[in-house]
Amino acid sequence: MANYARMYRFGITPWERYGTMAAASIAALLDREETERSRPHGRALDLGCGRDQYTPDLARRGWEAVGIDYVPAAIEAAAAKTQGADRLRYVVGDVTRLPSAHLGTFDFFLDIGCFQGLDAGQRLSLEEGVSALANPGATLLLLSFGPSRWRPLVGGASQEKEVDTAFAGWEMLAVEPADTAGLGWPMSKTAPRWHRLRRRT
Repeated sequence: MANYARMYRFGITPWERYGTMAAASIAALLDREETERSRPHGRALDLGCGRDQYTPDLARRGWEAVGIDYVPAAIEAAAAKTQGADRLRYVVGDVTRLPSAHLGTFDFFLDIGCFQGLDAGQRLSLEEGVSALANPGATLLLLSFGPSRWRPLVGGASQEKEVDTAFAGWEMLAVEPADTAGLGWPMSKTAPRWHRLRRRT
């Protein structure tokens, strides 16, 4: 797992630039999630949420949104920005030990670059936690770089060997190219993909 605490400390946060530059394409994917549900949409968990980039948007869209991240400074910054917001909560916690955070169950999981930075054992632990917290019919939207020569530096995961293996109990609904706007080099050369999955019942 990357040392995100250190990266925040030194202001190295390329994922935040991506969230701004690719906002329209991410919004379209979230729109699609909501077309299958009536309001209120249910509960959403933002895995590796960082400093409030996507969790508040989920709350504004009608989800009861929870953001979890293991970096206390990131959670503190997120909570400070959104103090008093409805249907929004932040938790310091480990995505590979989700049941221990006592978060309840969820209808939607959002993972933008979290899974790809974990090793094989941690990925399986993340899946076990997500599956334990998933309501019937829950969906997962997962963004990951593809395998590349830059993987030791920026992470990545293949669909066949890693996403499908970790989420064997889930149905793959769609795999689509992700917008590379704002990623910068070498992340823009990693063929990022969105994976949309549904928990099998």
